[in-house]
Amino acid sequence: MHFIRRMVSFRLSHPTLSGLWYAFFWMMIGALVLSLLLQSNVLEEDELKLYTYIVHGVSLLAGGLVSGKRAGQKGLYQGSVTGLIYGILLLLISFLALDHSLGLGELALIFPALLLGAMGGVFGVNLNKK
Repeated sequence: MHFIRRMVSFRLSHPTLSGLWYAFFWMMIGALVLSLLLQSNVLEEDELKLYTYIVHGVSLLAGGLVSGKRAGQKGLYQGSVTGLIYGILLLLISFLALDHSLGLGELALIFPALLLGAMGGVFGVNLNKK
C-alpha cells in the first residue's frame, strides 16, 4: 500500500502553487454543486451570481489558508500572491474563453481576491502555531 501511495501521490512544495491548486480544486467542487443545484431547479439563474461569488470567496480563503500553512511564515504575503494570481487567472480565462471585455469593474475584482487570499494566509500561518 505504501508503494502505491508513493507512486501515485504528489505534493506541491511551493506554498503559492499548492494554495492555487487547492483554490481551484474548491472552485471546481463549488461549480459542480452549483450546477447540480441549478439542474435540479433548487437554484434559479437570478441567484447564481451571488452564489458564484461565495464559491470564489471560499476558494480564495482555502487557497490562502493552504499557502500560509505551507509557508509557515509570511502568510499575508503568500496569501496575497495566491489571491492575486487566482484573480488574474480568472480574469484571463473569462477574457479568452467567454469573450468578456476587461473594464474597471472586472479589474476591481482583483482587490477582493487579494484581500481574501491574504486573510486565508494569515489564518493558515496561525494554524501552524502550537
